[in-house]
Amino acid sequence: PGGVPGGWPPGAGFPGGGFPGGAYPGGAGGFTVDVGDLGDLFGGIFGGGGGGRGARGPHRGRDLQYEVALTFDEALAGVSTKVDVQRAETCSTCKGSGAKPGTSATTCPACGGTGRTSQGQGMFAFSHACSRCGGSGKVIESPCTTCRGKGSVVKLKPVTVNVPAGAADGGKLRFKGKGEPGENGGPAGDLYVVTRIKPHPYFTRDGADVLMDLPLTFDEAALGTEVTISAPDGTRVKLKIAAGTQDGRVHRLKEKGAPRLKGSGRGDLRVRARVVTPEKLTAEQKELMRRFASSRGDDVRAHIK
Repeated sequence: PGGVPGGWPPGAGFPGGGFPGGAYPGGAGGFTVDVGDLGDLFGGIFGGGGGGRGARGPHRGRDLQYEVALTFDEALAGVSTKVDVQRAETCSTCKGSGAKPGTSATTCPACGGTGRTSQGQGMFAFSHACSRCGGSGKVIESPCTTCRGKGSVVKLKPVTVNVPAGAADGGKLRFKGKGEPGENGGPAGDLYVVTRIKPHPYFTRDGADVLMDLPLTFDEAALGTEVTISAPDGTRVKLKIAAGTQDGRVHRLKEKGAPRLKGSGRGDLRVRARVVTPEKLTAEQKELMRRFASSRGDDVRAHIK
């Protein structure tokens, strides 16, 4: 009986028999293979995805990304600022058609409006995007003088961005539909704004918590004291330093940090004690320190002997 070497009968392995689509090559007729279909199959090898047949349909606009610089206080309080966005917008002269007013695009004579042409001979013919119309299926004989046939023009437009309270450095805000307009009736892309926070003289961020170092003199740490500090929310807070406070001890002030982006409330203010050792002492101060040392009586290194 007929078949191919190895006993594989004609048409085996494909639904409906034969090659994809039910066609089986025979004689000199051959068949046409759409490169778009091969692109779907071999895109991972050749680095390209498949394109559909025919003229290009609605296409989503391109997303845009910009950065905005904020002070530490602006990020905590929230701010409304403007970002100059450079994006392509629909040409007002031709209303996006790309054709000179009073004229219109015509069917591409090379592809007959399908947006694709076939090349090759013999058994295989490969389908490509039409080189004349770029796959749109239309050609513009009299292009618009404003956009030069593109249907869009690049403009610099200020966009108001409302940054929420508690924005963090590197945070990304999404503004739906504020990107470039779509093509052929497609939706506009999105605008992404990345927040960059300028350093503060003494505050740093750890999520919603705010960290700061509080310098203390030797006598303040040893005897204890009370200091008044400015919290990130603008209030003045009294902080009691216990006698014998060690360098690095952290005091936590609840709900005095940055606003939480998700949920309610604020983070904490974490204050780290930094004991400052005097670098210069008068003769009298040195004598007092010697007297203190001789009367101390404890051994702070006893555990490492």
